Amino acid sequence: MEFNTQLLYAHDQALLAIMIFVIMLGMGASLTADDFRAVFRKPRGVLIGFISQFGFMPFIAFSLATILNFDPAFAIALILIGCLPGGTTSNMFAYFSRGSVALSISMTVASTMLALLMMPILLQLYTGGFAAQITAQMQLTGAETEFVIPTMNIISSLILVFVPVAIGMFIRKKWPDWAKTAEDTAGFMGIIVILYLILTAFTRHGRLFLETPIEIYIGAIGVGLIGFFFGYWVSRLLGVYPLFQRAISLETGIQNGPVAFAIILLSFQEPVQSQMIWLAILYSTFIVMTSSVITLRFRKNGYRDWSIYRNTVIHNRLFGEDYVTNYPKGFLPARLVSDPSQGNAPAQKRTS
Repeated sequence: MEFNTQLLYAHDQALLAIMIFVIMLGMGASLTADDFRAVFRKPRGVLIGFISQFGFMPFIAFSLATILNFDPAFAIALILIGCLPGGTTSNMFAYFSRGSVALSISMTVASTMLALLMMPILLQLYTGGFAAQITAQMQLTGAETEFVIPTMNIISSLILVFVPVAIGMFIRKKWPDWAKTAEDTAGFMGIIVILYLILTAFTRHGRLFLETPIEIYIGAIGVGLIGFFFGYWVSRLLGVYPLFQRAISLETGIQNGPVAFAIILLSFQEPVQSQMIWLAILYSTFIVMTSSVITLRFRKNGYRDWSIYRNTVIHNRLFGEDYVTNYPKGFLPARLVSDPSQGNAPAQKRTS
């Protein structure tokens, strides 16, 4: 698939830069020192998330690219998306799905910190063959250069992207009210800009949607869907409680799309940049749709355990942290008997 016209113009890239800054600022504004301490206090869910995020997702992205016989540039873009950390969007969907927002944020914090180490390693591991294919294609056209994954540029891009996270955390500490505004704005900003990019791409280059091979759509949609199901079933098989299953599922499937845009724009050049941007746009668009469907399903299925959780929280507020909620025998489903509140605080761990 070739791009004969410019996919993103200067004002599009400026808008993307603003979006990335606002989203990462909002992510930082949602974090406190307690969130980082929670990563170490509750390592089990975060460890499952780490395995899902940096073990399974890059592998499934590589497998999809290989099975679907992706063009090398599309393959590298899909693998890049599979190697990304989670983002604020997953935290928002975890909230709406009645999942554990605390665990979702902890997983986001952990994967973001580890991305600087893991992404370069994983990209070198999985993209070597595709980079060699691009080199061969370039040499056929007479070019004498070799295509290599710009590892240092990617690391620099990640550091640059994480600067607004630090600024957001500083704002959270100094001006909590402003931090809340930044946090609430971040998730919606991402959706609005992605919709803008799709609409402008359709009006300028509507043919791209028709010319994009079906396997590209399958890969862009499939990597997120498979991530949702993997995160859910692995956490379920390991006995993680439903509130946490939903958070792990969404955190696994939803990658930090804005960071993908930043890395591609700052680290890659043509002829591969346009193809990589197009795949990132397709992924970001469809992940919003699939996440919404999954969230509605989770929200419906999680009504019972979420109601018990909220009931326990209210009891603790009214009667103190040491109050034990006594439920009638047989009231709690078997999966909730050992932890009906599904909460994080020790005081919320209750038995019937």
